Order: sequence, then C-alpha cells, then structure tokens
Amino acid sequence: MSKVFTIGEILVEIMASQTGQSFDRPGVWHGPYPSGAPAIFIDQVTRFGVPCGIISCVGKDGFGDINVNRLAADGVDIRGISVLPLETTGSAFVTYHESGDRDFIFNIKNAACGKLSARHVDERLLKDCTHFHIMGSSLFSFHMVDAVKKAVTLVKQNGGVISFDPNIRKEMLDIPEMRDALHFVLELTDIYMPSEGEVLLLSSHGTSERAIAGFLEDGVKEVIVKRGSKGASFWSATEQFHIGGYPVQEIDPTGAGDCFGGAYVACRQLGYSTRQALQYANACGAIAVTRRGPMEGTSLLADIRAFIDHHKADIRERA
Repeated sequence: MSKVFTIGEILVEIMASQTGQSFDRPGVWHGPYPSGAPAIFIDQVTRFGVPCGIISCVGKDGFGDINVNRLAADGVDIRGISVLPLETTGSAFVTYHESGDRDFIFNIKNAACGKLSARHVDERLLKDCTHFHIMGSSLFSFHMVDAVKKAVTLVKQNGGVISFDPNIRKEMLDIPEMRDALHFVLELTDIYMPSEGEVLLLSSHGTSERAIAGFLEDGVKEVIVKRGSKGASFWSATEQFHIGGYPVQEIDPTGAGDCFGGAYVACRQLGYSTRQALQYANACGAIAVTRRGPMEGTSLLADIRAFIDHHKADIRERA
C-alpha cells in the first residue's frame, strides 16, 4: 500500500493565556499541545484516511508521549519516531500581540528532534512511500539536512513524488549551508507550496509571476501559493486558477498552513482534482484557525465537507 511520509521536528507548544503577555514576567500558560509543522501536516493526512508516517525523534518524557500517543491514536505510522532516552522533547512557547503577530521561544535545535540524522532514516520504512513531504522549518541543523537528503533521494529513486513547503525564517537564508539545502530540495520538488510572502525567497527573479514561471521551467509540476484568508492560487504547465478563502473568526493561526498542506496532499492521494483539493485545503486551513492549539486544528474529511456545504448555504442566503 502506498504511503505519504514526512520528516522533521516534533515538539509541544505552550501558549500564553493573555494577548500581549510577555516572556519576561510570570503569567498563565496553556498546554502542552502536540505540535511541530511536520507532525501537524501528517496528522492532517491521516485524518483524511490516507496511510502515512513520520520520521523524527522525541525524548523519553511526557512531552514525547503526548505527541507519539496522539499521532498513533489518529492512525499515523510511528515506527519512524525514535525515542532518545538522554534527550528532551522539543518545545515552543508562544505569545500573541494585539496585531495578530506572534513571538516564539523555541527549544528545537538542542532537543531530541535536533538529534535526528541520516541514521534514523530506515530505507525499509520508505519502500512503500509514494509521496514525501518536506518542511523548510526542519532544515535547521546539518544532521537534519543529511536525514532529509537521504530520505528524498530514496523516495525519488523509487519514483515517488516530493512536495515542499518552505515554511522558513529569513535568518536561515543567511547560512550558506541551509540555503544550499533548500535549493537541493527545491530541485527535486514536484509540488511547491510557498506562502504569498515566500514566493521570492528561493528565486533569483524580482517578481512573483516570473518566480513562479521559473519554478515550472526548472521542473516543478505544481506551484501552490497560500494566501491566508484570501485563499490559494495554483499554477502548472497547463492551468492557472485561484480558489477563494472562507471568512472565519481567527483564534489561533499556528498550524493552519500545515493543515492546508496535509489536506491538499491527502486529497490528491484520494484522486481529487487540483481544484477540489485546493478547495478542501482552503476549508481545512480556515477551520484550523478557529481552534486553539496547533494540532487541534486538524479535521476529518466529513468536517470539511460539512464546512463547505454550510458556507454554500450562507452564500445562497445572502444572495
């Protein structure tokens, strides 16, 4: 049976209880919530009923347990998660500003997931992988880069599809080795999924239009630009279209883009057209921002269908 796999950080997120709460004084914090961009992505894939798995590392602690137990309960293949008894599971503290911006304090590079290396990538585990998804946020260490390169090479050799969500901080581009790793992945990418603000990050061109054309010329088969509440746009060699977003009250945006990507990839695995997959991905991202907690935003396929039907009814009533 074919499978979707991903690789990268698994961590817990602890959220400030008050908007504007600062890190430099005592306050009330909520959590821990299961998190990590690749973990959220793969949890969304499995909730659509698509076989999938993740390669990562966690510590032998409660933070690791909450993640592994959640992923396993939802149906993710967790055989690729190594438990490192001498390390601690990664964490992220997040606080929100009135503007909607967020500040984070991460413990990732020095945590268990930061120890992930090529030796944790088991070739046997990937033998039935037909689609491999990479998050740029996971390319934060040389060990992790080696692991990603090994996994991607194995999957491509077996004829698999590679999707890539850059999901990167601009600071990463100042490190030559990280930039090289991002370009290595992009050169092997079939489906590229940048946000609106990331389109130019890995392009030498000066406009988004020319950058997207360049990606397609260089071998990317599909470019999907995530535009938040405005929806998402799609390009391939033969078609271009935009699917609008859904109006919702935002509570917590963390993980929405990961849910979007997981929904799109899962829909394509289920045989949906690019248009329908993008519509479902938009709906999934919209639902995600209405729920507190990054992985709490993942949705079942039935949730998405009900959400879309509800909004169709709203549109008919307003008409």
